[in-house]
Amino acid sequence: MTVVKIAIWIDVPIEFCFDIARNISLHPQSVPHTKEKAVAGVTEGLIHEGETVTWEAIHLGIRQTLTARIISMNPPYEFVDRMEEGAFQSLIHVHLFEEQNGGTLMTDILQFESPFGPVGKVFNRLFLKKYMRDFLARRSENLKQIAEDEYMRGDNPDI
Repeated sequence: MTVVKIAIWIDVPIEFCFDIARNISLHPQSVPHTKEKAVAGVTEGLIHEGETVTWEAIHLGIRQTLTARIISMNPPYEFVDRMEEGAFQSLIHVHLFEEQNGGTLMTDILQFESPFGPVGKVFNRLFLKKYMRDFLARRSENLKQIAEDEYMRGDNPDI
C-alpha cells in the first residue's frame, strides 16, 4: 500500500478547521484544477460519520467518479473516509487536526493501492505517488486559504 502524508498549519481554531475540511460545498474550491463536484450522497454542507459522497472530477485527463464513506469521526480531531467505488483498488484518507499555537495543524494521510497488480505497483512508484502528493499539497494550501479567509470574514463553514 502506498502512503502519502501532508501537514499544514492553518491559522484558525480547530473546530472551524475541522468543519471547513468536511464541508462538501467548499471542497470544490480546494481543488479547482480537477473540476470536482459532488454528484450523489451528501452534495452540500457538512458530511457526518456513516454518510457517503460521490465526487466527479477530472484526474490525469480522464473524467472519473469516486464514492467515499466517512467510516469514523472524532470531532474536532479526526475523520476518516474510505473509497467504496472508484479507480483505486483501495483508498483510505485520514484527516487529523491538532490544536497548535492558537491555530490548527491539519495532517492528511492518504493510503492507496492501484488496481492491476504488479503493473499498478510500478505505476504507483513511478507516477501516482507524486501525483497524489502534489494533489494533496495543493488541496491543503487552498484549504488553508479558504479557512483563513472565511474565518476572518466571520463566515460559518456549515452554510
